[in-house]
Amino acid sequence: MAATGTGKRDYKGFTPRMGVYAVRHLPSGRTLLGSSLHLQGILNRHRFQLETGVHAQQAMQADWRRDGRDAFAFEILDELKPLPDRPDHDPSSDLAELEALWRERLGLTPQTTYAR
Repeated sequence: MAATGTGKRDYKGFTPRMGVYAVRHLPSGRTLLGSSLHLQGILNRHRFQLETGVHAQQAMQADWRRDGRDAFAFEILDELKPLPDRPDHDPSSDLAELEALWRERLGLTPQTTYAR
């Protein structure tokens, strides 16, 4: 049976979404805030590491073990669009600035964040 491509991602033209994300522990409000060139990929990685018990952020892993997956929200907070007229542009500094803006907007402090 030949593959028709229906239901499969066409990776050749795939452009990952980049921007700022949060992994939030709902009972405490503690948040892991970050930015990535591939939002869905980083959120999947955090979820997988928590589910398998190997996440590097030990406090977040302990919260996951105690409260379970339903106690967490995985969110995309903001996105950066690629610059079509500048395909070689490195968005790293733009992402860092956007992350800092979100940290301020959310009022995150060392007590309300998971350290990265």
